[in-house]
Amino acid sequence: MSKYSRKLQKLFDTSVEQETAVLVSIVRQQQSEQETEEHLDELAFLTETLGAKTVYRFTQKMEKPDIRTFVGSGKLEEIQAYIKHFEVDMVIFDDDLSPSQMRNLENELKVKIYDRSLLILDIFLKRAQTAQAKTQVELARFQYLLPRLTRMWTHLERQRGGTSTRGGAGEKEIETDKRNIRNRITLLKQKLREIEKQGETQRKGRKGIVRVAVVGYTNVGKSTLMNLITKTDILAENKLFATVDSTVRKVVLDTIPFLLSDTVGFIRKLPTHLIEAFKSTLDEIREADLLVHVVDISHPHFEDHIAVVTQTLNEIKAGDKPVLLVFNKTDLVETMPSEEESMNMSEHELEEANYVDFAALAESYGKKTGIPPVFMAAGNGTNVEEFREALITEVKKQHRKIYPHYLDDQTFSIN
Repeated sequence: MSKYSRKLQKLFDTSVEQETAVLVSIVRQQQSEQETEEHLDELAFLTETLGAKTVYRFTQKMEKPDIRTFVGSGKLEEIQAYIKHFEVDMVIFDDDLSPSQMRNLENELKVKIYDRSLLILDIFLKRAQTAQAKTQVELARFQYLLPRLTRMWTHLERQRGGTSTRGGAGEKEIETDKRNIRNRITLLKQKLREIEKQGETQRKGRKGIVRVAVVGYTNVGKSTLMNLITKTDILAENKLFATVDSTVRKVVLDTIPFLLSDTVGFIRKLPTHLIEAFKSTLDEIREADLLVHVVDISHPHFEDHIAVVTQTLNEIKAGDKPVLLVFNKTDLVETMPSEEESMNMSEHELEEANYVDFAALAESYGKKTGIPPVFMAAGNGTNVEEFREALITEVKKQHRKIYPHYLDDQTFSIN
């Protein structure tokens, strides 16, 4: 089919067509090929979560981005030729772009440009359900977009009924938009202050009960775990940021009541200015008595994910809380074979198998957190009872701090 025929077909096609995207990443000197692929896989998953389809990936080895267009001129021409030939709708960068870089790229490429922050903000906006989450994300998005408005005007036109508009808006309309956005930011801040006052009042009413927050890297199974414990139906999807709003449920285990909250997943390269976009969730973490850190043990870089979550917890002043580490999705990995079994296996079989040394992990992370970790598979219910027992043991410790004499008649001691 010729290019003219494709355009003609698009003109008369009334069905909603999935937008296409190419991904762009800079490879630093110390970055391995495997690490680059992992980062791009995650970016592709984010793109899919937004609703677009990744059709190609571009990488360029550079120590620091080009100040004008992020990538070098040769790579920019390569990207330009590809998106023009295949009529790609958007280009997504795995790092944040400066306002001038975004303007220059939109002027050069004539399609929508996303950087990592804007991509995550748009996913947050799509996923937010509560008034507070919607207000927070909308405010963060407008604050991020204000210095990045260009004649392409693409990201605002999403709010005007369509994601595929390519037309320019003109300088006058940009200035009008900037004025409207500033007014909208003022109104959103005012609305947020009112909502946060209500939230503070609600949280004050929770004093006297243990609060547990479920944390972890995005898409590790936190909501599935919540559903198991609370016997409710919280949204659990195989998508990044399936949960943006914080969900709080009252649970009673072994006669001890406590509040269990699901929280938004953390992610690599989450910029500091985005943290405010889910402040309500972070308040649940900051004010929790116990954190349940869920880890997808089947992911090849799960230890890097643990490090990202730990670092983020430290950044939001929640790194000193007791942590129950839960290694989830154990059904997708295999335990280490015995010496005798491994002797009968070829080197290729040992390399290909997704083996995990549970004993070594239990010893290592048990020492770090001071609490023995739990290994389970929330998806099929494996070791759920072991998790419940570990959870109630830690909840009882926190409950006793609030009510020192509550458990005196029971055979329970604090180590």
